[in-house]
Amino acid sequence: MSPAEPGPELERRLLKRARRRLTAQVAGVISLLLALTGVLVYCVMVHQQADAARRDLTAAVQRAPIAHPPPCVWLYALRPDGTVESSPGAPRALPFRAPMDRVATGQPPRVEEVRVDGHAYLIRTQRRGDDTFQAALDLRYQDAERQRLLRTLGGAELGGLLAALLVGQVISRRAIAPLGEALARQRRFAADVSHELRSPLTRLHTRAQLLSRRLRGGTDPILLIDEVDQLVTGSRQLGEVVEDLLQSAQLQQLRRPFGPVDLAVLASELAVAEGARADAKGVTIEVRCEGPGDHVVRGVESALRRVLSALLDNALGHTRAGGHIRVTLSRDRDLVRLTVRDDGVGFDPTETERLFTRFVGGGFGLGLALVREVVEGHHGTITADGRPGAGATFTVSLPAGPAVTPPAWTPPAREPERRL
Repeated sequence: MSPAEPGPELERRLLKRARRRLTAQVAGVISLLLALTGVLVYCVMVHQQADAARRDLTAAVQRAPIAHPPPCVWLYALRPDGTVESSPGAPRALPFRAPMDRVATGQPPRVEEVRVDGHAYLIRTQRRGDDTFQAALDLRYQDAERQRLLRTLGGAELGGLLAALLVGQVISRRAIAPLGEALARQRRFAADVSHELRSPLTRLHTRAQLLSRRLRGGTDPILLIDEVDQLVTGSRQLGEVVEDLLQSAQLQQLRRPFGPVDLAVLASELAVAEGARADAKGVTIEVRCEGPGDHVVRGVESALRRVLSALLDNALGHTRAGGHIRVTLSRDRDLVRLTVRDDGVGFDPTETERLFTRFVGGGFGLGLALVREVVEGHHGTITADGRPGAGATFTVSLPAGPAVTPPAWTPPAREPERRL
């Protein structure tokens, strides 16, 4: 990218930054949802564990025989004579006597969590007949289940984060793509406008300057009618270009139907239109028709006029003073060929394809890329040939169309004479 074109690089940086932000936002939202789901699952599990533990303890302390308690539960019985009986293999650090003594004196059943010798137990103490029973549940197994769940949720969160980043990247690219396309289309439209309007505006400006100079020099206005007509024609053609550009900006196809267009007439008109600028540069423009037959093609006249205008503008821009530009038209069966040849600076043949690429035309500008688009839209082709210092030749080949029958000539109506 050249330093004169910071726009595309700046747009790429902005789009890349927008994609990163959108990716981070999507990944953050997905990760947050996964985290909330994990917290909910963990809380539900803890709640269910607590309910199950309380149910098991209640059932054990009410009905289970002391010699055969449920799994992970130990039973202790405080007899009326003050002795304590325990389940086989029960921890020696239990029972927890304080609640047993209180319940034995008539207080209601008690459920509490205690930690003894580094182990956590959930105990329930209540009366069963004349005895006071205490059921103790070792909580280490529930803790182990919770730890396994936390590790599983952590792994799922990490995997979900990676998946969220991937999904966010895909979503961001799809979401930003239309914006990038719109920015590219906007940049392309601005470049097209600047190029398409340059040539007709330059012609109008040059002819207006020439007309002003002649009027100030005392030339009879009657002798300048042709110059004024050229200004009118040029302004009308400029309006056609503006209309085409506006339709392009609205993403519409040109509604104008294809019709017969005489390339020889267009070439002659544009040679006359560029005559003032060519004279100012000391360049000669010559139009020549070779071979039999007409040079009519089917297409949109305003678009084909822009093709010829761009080729002539390109030739004028690369031809030195005293040079020649030759526009040659020929017909070969079903093809009409238009050749624009100059003896200007030329170009390296290895760079031929780059001439028709936008923004990298090696000094030939954007016009040739637009020319190729219009020519291909008319089902034609364009080729380029040249050598450094030996000029350049551009050849446009278009399908031939039906012959144009010139309208019958009618004498202009004369205005009635006015008497003073």
